[in-house]
Amino acid sequence: MPIQRRKFLAALGTGAVASVAGCSQITGGSGSGDQPDVAGQTLTLTTTTSTYDTGLLDAIHPQFEEMYGVTVDAVAQGTGAALETARNGDSDIVMVHARGLEDEFMRNGYGINRRDLMFNDFVIVGPESDPAGIEGMDSAAEAFATIAEEQAAFVSRGDNSGTHTKELNIWEEAGVEPGGDWYQEIGAGMGEALNNANQQGAYTLSDRGTFISQRSEIDLTILVQGPIEGGPELLENPYGIMAVNPAVHGNANYDLAMAYIGWITSPGAQDAIADYTMNGEQLFFPRALSEDPDFQQYVPEGWSSDSSSE
Repeated sequence: MPIQRRKFLAALGTGAVASVAGCSQITGGSGSGDQPDVAGQTLTLTTTTSTYDTGLLDAIHPQFEEMYGVTVDAVAQGTGAALETARNGDSDIVMVHARGLEDEFMRNGYGINRRDLMFNDFVIVGPESDPAGIEGMDSAAEAFATIAEEQAAFVSRGDNSGTHTKELNIWEEAGVEPGGDWYQEIGAGMGEALNNANQQGAYTLSDRGTFISQRSEIDLTILVQGPIEGGPELLENPYGIMAVNPAVHGNANYDLAMAYIGWITSPGAQDAIADYTMNGEQLFFPRALSEDPDFQQYVPEGWSSDSSSE
């Protein structure tokens, strides 16, 4: 069933009475003696370029930093690089958007206490002239196949990010192995990919949030919508957050990481995510609160307690 904006807004209306599954709510303030003693510490968060470049983290982090007397060092990388940094023990917590890569990270024991956090969607953007004629298509795979057939210029991030991973999934769904002069892998973040596509009059895949934040500076337009505007569910873009496993990396600041997870999945922070807009448009939709908790979010997809049996 297509995801509709009105359903998102309706869900936000019930968020205040929903329970927070898995993490206790940490509210701060005087007299809250159960808070971890983390004042003066720094939390290293590796995250995607989309959460950083849109300005979301700069907008919401001051509340957390003031509440605990700490500093959040947000390192913006593609999802693959963000997970690799954490895998090497150089991060305390990870906020990314590629469930397959997250699952691998967790299966290998590097991540713990994963939570669904928020979502937006991907959109296929390109020049208004739309040389491949994909505008309004209700299939992302068909749009990609048409771009390949027409050999219309396409800019790929090519950086093992969540967006790049999604792009590869769409090419696979389309039955196309992209290559040739029309297909350019730049090995860079979303902002640079949009600028590159703009300069060349090319197509690219973008998360909606980053596109909205940069739309006034480029001449690209959304040609194929994601599920937020009734487009294909293949373009959904969920974000997750998880702590680095202190059993693997003893230097990981687990107490502060869990305080952060508790805070960012709390009603107040989820409302702040919902309220963050750019040019009057909402960039991210909170997902941590639900009247029907999904416990599968804590473990890799496909895992079951009897997975080792026949």
